[in-house]
Amino acid sequence: MVVLITGSASGIGLGIAQAFLQEGHKVVFSDLNQEALNQVATSTPSKNAIFIPCDVAQEDSCQNLIMQTQKTFGSVDVLINNAGFQHIALLEDFPTAVFNKMLQVELVGPFMLTKCAFPLMKAQKFGRILNMGFAGKAAYNSAKHGLIGLTKVCALEGALFNITANAICPGYVDTPLVRNQLADLAKTRQMSAQEALEKILYPLIPQKRLIPIADIAKLALFLASDAAKSITGQSLVIDGGYTAQ
Repeated sequence: MVVLITGSASGIGLGIAQAFLQEGHKVVFSDLNQEALNQVATSTPSKNAIFIPCDVAQEDSCQNLIMQTQKTFGSVDVLINNAGFQHIALLEDFPTAVFNKMLQVELVGPFMLTKCAFPLMKAQKFGRILNMGFAGKAAYNSAKHGLIGLTKVCALEGALFNITANAICPGYVDTPLVRNQLADLAKTRQMSAQEALEKILYPLIPQKRLIPIADIAKLALFLASDAAKSITGQSLVIDGGYTAQ
């Protein structure tokens, strides 16, 4: 399969992309951060991998990403909309410009990429669309609620074309981003990062652990497989029990 993952120069996106590559699939690594993407390209020499920068907030950039993928590998079988960013602030302190940018990147971007990829998937009568979103962080709930709605629409419109669309909703994943946030939190609370993990984060997580990126990647591999062909229009939470409370 040809698998395209946005935001795949680091963190969850990188882990998912590497997992598909290891399984023998053709993978398109894409990210806004050109420098980080170049570093991944250097450390990932493979004839089955290409590296294309993309700003998912810009329609022409999204169109170019799909076009270059099709030109190189002939199709887009799996589209994983993973690109995003976080900004943590109370509602009254949240900058409107950041809110609009977040909607553009995390909702409009997936819409534009899906819009471009959908005709290819319909023509080949196969497609897997996976949308990524945190399992309950208020800062970008507006974008992610919209993304879940988009996921359901794609599932309905793709049902007769062997196209499935699902949302993966992870909790706190063991990524550099989360570790850096822990370090900042620990600094403000005058404690170690491990203490911050155990005293602040773990009380929110019944399993008392951060989720390994590999767990997210395995779920993505399953949802892209034929074994999951009957799973569509769903939001699959993988959060160690975080939202079950």
